[in-house]
Amino acid sequence: MTDAIRGFWVASATPLTSDGSVDSARLAAHAKQLFGKGVDGVVLFGTTGEGTSFNVAERVATIEAVLKAGVAAERIGIGGGFPAITDSIALTRAVLGLGLRHVLLLPPYFDRNVTPEGIEDAFAAIIDGVADDRLRASLYHIPQVSGVAIPTAVAANLRKRYGKLVAGLKDSSGDFKQFQAFRAASPELAITVGNEADITRAIAAGGAGTICGMANIVPELVKGMIDGANVETRMQAAIDIVVKTPSLVATLKAILAAQTGDAGWLRVRPPLRALSDGTAFKRKLDELMTPAIA
Repeated sequence: MTDAIRGFWVASATPLTSDGSVDSARLAAHAKQLFGKGVDGVVLFGTTGEGTSFNVAERVATIEAVLKAGVAAERIGIGGGFPAITDSIALTRAVLGLGLRHVLLLPPYFDRNVTPEGIEDAFAAIIDGVADDRLRASLYHIPQVSGVAIPTAVAANLRKRYGKLVAGLKDSSGDFKQFQAFRAASPELAITVGNEADITRAIAAGGAGTICGMANIVPELVKGMIDGANVETRMQAAIDIVVKTPSLVATLKAILAAQTGDAGWLRVRPPLRALSDGTAFKRKLDELMTPAIA
């Protein structure tokens, strides 16, 4: 088992049953299908997985079910960010006990006026509260969504304080200069990118790989970016199809429904609203995938 998330990981969407609970069987099948396309691992309950809509018990029960379905613990990461530090501690302890090591930690995200020192205190409180050397945490920087940025100095300080327990950082800011700043401040951190358009140059600049949402629907394009194939234009066009909609998550799920023929993928949790159909989006993506990526 690696000390950090590296390579090709997917920020998985979360399928739901008709009563709004997690469809763990469909989720495990989705993960296995992705593994067959060259994916190294999946992160569950991140931004793409509507993570903040699921409580500790739901996340732990899902991990238990996915493990029972045959998905290996070393190929699973989990979003562990909550406004309440005690929830992050409880979830992290529970999944470590189930054999996972990779937990993505958002800074507490309700108060937008916290200081860098306060952000560092929060992460330290989680790590100290978990008190388990098996932990390999990744800090999760997505300020345009969470409203709270992780300062580069905070990331560097936490790595110095905790060593490999703070194994990595996921930069989903979409700002390549920010990625470079994290790399310069703490070269020991395994830094993955969430912005698919940056994958190739991030890896060339020492990045650890990607944890991204578009791989749910176009894993071949993401793999092409990792391998340095000439697919940047197609990747950006695919991104534009999804992000130029009211809800990236609802659109991804609608596309999954159209790709699989499984209307269950359309379901989302409030406050998101499901789309009725993803066929038109799928058609546009299919056009981008022709010719096939070598």
